[in-house]
Amino acid sequence: MKNRTRIGGLTAVVAALALTACGSGGASTTAQSAKAQDASGDLSKLVSVNAKKATELQQGGTVTLPLGNIGPDFNGFSNAGNSADNTELHYPIDEAGYVGCWKLDFDGTANLNKNFCEDFKSEIKDGKQTITIKINPKAAYNDGTPINAATFENTWKMQNGQNKDIDIVTSGAYEFIDSVKAGSSDKEVVVTTTQPVYPLSDMFGGFIPQTVNTPEIFNTGFTGELHPEWMAGPFKVDKFDSAAKTVSLVPNDKWWGEKPVLDKVIFRQLEASAEIAAFKNGEIDMADGRTLTKYKQLEGTKNSEVRRGQRLFAGGLNLNALKAPLTDVAVRKAIFTAVDRPAIRAVRFGGLNWEENSSGSMMLMPFSKYYQDNYPVKETGADAAKKVLTEAGYKANAKGIMEKDGVPASFKITNFGDDPTGLATVQTLQKQLQAAGMDVGIDQRGDADFGKVVGSRDFQLTISGYTVGADATSGVKQFYDSKTNENELGDAELDKAIKDLASIQDDAQRNKAAMDVEKKHMEKYFSMGVIMNGPQIYFARTGLANYGAGLFQTPDWSVVGWQKS
Repeated sequence: MKNRTRIGGLTAVVAALALTACGSGGASTTAQSAKAQDASGDLSKLVSVNAKKATELQQGGTVTLPLGNIGPDFNGFSNAGNSADNTELHYPIDEAGYVGCWKLDFDGTANLNKNFCEDFKSEIKDGKQTITIKINPKAAYNDGTPINAATFENTWKMQNGQNKDIDIVTSGAYEFIDSVKAGSSDKEVVVTTTQPVYPLSDMFGGFIPQTVNTPEIFNTGFTGELHPEWMAGPFKVDKFDSAAKTVSLVPNDKWWGEKPVLDKVIFRQLEASAEIAAFKNGEIDMADGRTLTKYKQLEGTKNSEVRRGQRLFAGGLNLNALKAPLTDVAVRKAIFTAVDRPAIRAVRFGGLNWEENSSGSMMLMPFSKYYQDNYPVKETGADAAKKVLTEAGYKANAKGIMEKDGVPASFKITNFGDDPTGLATVQTLQKQLQAAGMDVGIDQRGDADFGKVVGSRDFQLTISGYTVGADATSGVKQFYDSKTNENELGDAELDKAIKDLASIQDDAQRNKAAMDVEKKHMEKYFSMGVIMNGPQIYFARTGLANYGAGLFQTPDWSVVGWQKS
């Protein structure tokens, strides 16, 4: 699953302009440069977390981190809660829900997370797949409820898509599961599938507690409610102040895994300008420096350092095809055609010494060996976009706006937050679309509104996108299956191709099939387009260890802390 959020490893929508970040320390914008890698590049150059062993860390201390939004919906499996900020908040307190059976290395390699799953075996016999999972005997939720076969069964039932009243992001691999039952004990799970399913790591990368078993609880039960009793992780919620928008965490005495070194973790909801002031004043330990405005204000801050890497993000053209006039594929195609992607990136990344070529996939980064450029438009510019609209029956009215049957191509771009570079990026896109004869305004919202607005689809167009995974299998289903993608765009032929590719065991063949689906879907429906991937630039307090730009790596909150002086 991809999250709408600012950081990611699952599929999530990330606000391109309101990202989570860390700090900077005295370096200038000309002191260091970086560029995106292709498949022949060295991914380790895109990792900067100040990696330290537990023996090199102080025992105790507090880390305070900013988020663009905290809540209001805390269910990351639902559309309303599917954001990177929500994922970031939950990693230290709910490894059960947000990591599950699998942890990822920085290059995307999935390894078994033995805090929960001690073994995960798949067998194919007579064309049928049986998966046997051994659960850690100690695994339990904070309220004492065992994490057992019933947990896995409920996770499958809540996410397989059969109950249309459950507001899941995507059914993913769960659609292809036939049964989930206890094996020799309730700590052994036997899963059978209707067809072989790959990769295995697309299954049970997070659990839904057996107590969250109705559409009502799933859809609305987490609104304003964290429900720490249904979590399991190295930390636990100490206090949630919904008015001040802060969540404080302390070590979880019920956690059976490695104990954390920190005494406390605090998350604070902050707009961009407030985040800058808080970092400079020593109130938070990381800040986002991914726009020139923020970088310039953060550089030179005492006791801080810059951590640069690659952001696992793809997007820029997030279109809502369910709202007019974007219901018309000609308008969507015209938007794709009118946009000057290098010009927008020049505004967005100007002064940050970041280089990247135009990307053409929502599902894979250009450094992936499986990547291919699927952007559906070759001839771009205002004139080419007007031609698209003219061929679809649009004509310029007295104001020069292209319209059809008296209805103009008129809509708004929703911008989040108060960062000037973010606004300038949106204004650049606005001018490009206006030059193509479209009437385009700006709908300004706060950073804190991101999850609610995008989750409820209360927008026409945003410069936002999704986190990117190391494998395209889950992404192709989330973005391009007509039954699960948010724009409800697709067809039976593509749906079948998506279903069939999930059974391809060979990683290269399966990813090639997924990329071919994306290419065909983009060319036909123009639902989402990539303007940028972008850098990950954090300003971090000096000495903060094991946190920062980690690519796909699942953060290990037992060793996030302060290095010994």
